[in-house]
Amino acid sequence: MYFYFFGRLGRRVLLAWLAFGIATPAYALTLDQALILAEREAPSLAAQSANKQAARSAAIPAGELPDPRLTLGLQNLPIEGAAAWDVNAERMTMQRIGLMQEVPSRAKRRARVELAQAGIALADAQQSLELLDVQQATTQSWISTLAVERKLAVFRQLYAENRLFAKAVEARLAGGLGLAADSVGPRAEAAMLADREDELLREEIRVRAQLRRWVGDVAVQQLSGGWPQWPVDAERYRDNLQRHPQLQVFDPLQRQAEAQVDGALAEKKPDWSWGVDYLRRSREFGDMVSLNVTFDLPVFSASRQDPAIDAERAGLARVYAQREAVARLYRLELTDELAEYQRLERTLARSEQTLLPLAEEKVGLAMTDYRAGKGELGGVIVAREQLIAARLRHIDLTRDRSLSNARLHFAFGADRP
Repeated sequence: MYFYFFGRLGRRVLLAWLAFGIATPAYALTLDQALILAEREAPSLAAQSANKQAARSAAIPAGELPDPRLTLGLQNLPIEGAAAWDVNAERMTMQRIGLMQEVPSRAKRRARVELAQAGIALADAQQSLELLDVQQATTQSWISTLAVERKLAVFRQLYAENRLFAKAVEARLAGGLGLAADSVGPRAEAAMLADREDELLREEIRVRAQLRRWVGDVAVQQLSGGWPQWPVDAERYRDNLQRHPQLQVFDPLQRQAEAQVDGALAEKKPDWSWGVDYLRRSREFGDMVSLNVTFDLPVFSASRQDPAIDAERAGLARVYAQREAVARLYRLELTDELAEYQRLERTLARSEQTLLPLAEEKVGLAMTDYRAGKGELGGVIVAREQLIAARLRHIDLTRDRSLSNARLHFAFGADRP
């Protein structure tokens, strides 16, 4: 079992152990440790966390009333004659201070709250999707790095076999058998092995750079553990299909679109506002108070509100269609991935049970014939090249099966709410 099956306590214990292990020179990176490091260090996850916090903060004022307005003014001030610009000369002159409050309709405020809540749910879904992407990419990088390590380990064995091969050729030549040109064969094979090893060393730099993107500097350490393996359950995968994080993103998107439709419908319901003004006049005249209430009049809905409603409903229909398109894409991906995994299982079994044993047997028979003087050195070299290719191909097949297994697990097999 791997990262998805760790409980909260288990992950904390592993993280504490990981912190100790990083400080230890002889540190080997397991897949579980790589996944924890990636989740802790990935900048994209930090960005999604900030996005989630922003959505929560933005939802707080969503249903609140607008800020009230304070008004200050001077009314009925004369500007001509002897009383021009004198605030006390005219009884109608008033100094005004007022307060006004706009009150959007309840339906409009409810739609705003629902839109904000959908924004929080969308941020949650996007964070889950990003976590899936980080975990899957980290796992793929770790598996690819493990494959290169396994191939390089094979080359140590191949060099040892090449030295034995060279001794066998030398012994045959010392016995007066074979051709002098045969002595070139083992050296040519050793040079070929060195070329292939150089290619693998270049590949190791590339895959470790990819792994470094997710886990940091510990990517240079040797890996620890075998090929990861998760249970393959086609029926469970199909049941989990609708809970794929990519599809779960459409739930809050649908809620957002529905809230926008509700908001457009609410535009047909008039907002209103109230205000109160205190009017101060000169001492010989009494002060006054004004009260007022205003209402919007959405009387031209055919050319204003109705087109906006139609536009939001079209947006909701677009979300429905996009969700179905993505669901069909993932159903196809699941079918293809299951077929690929089953193919790799069969191919890997043939490689292990038939092709590798036959390649080894062929090398043994060719060497026996060569030592007995019944075969040419060229036949041995060809057989050995085929064995080398079979061994490296077997690692490639194991890597590809593990990658396919990981894609199935993270996309369709992990437990989700």
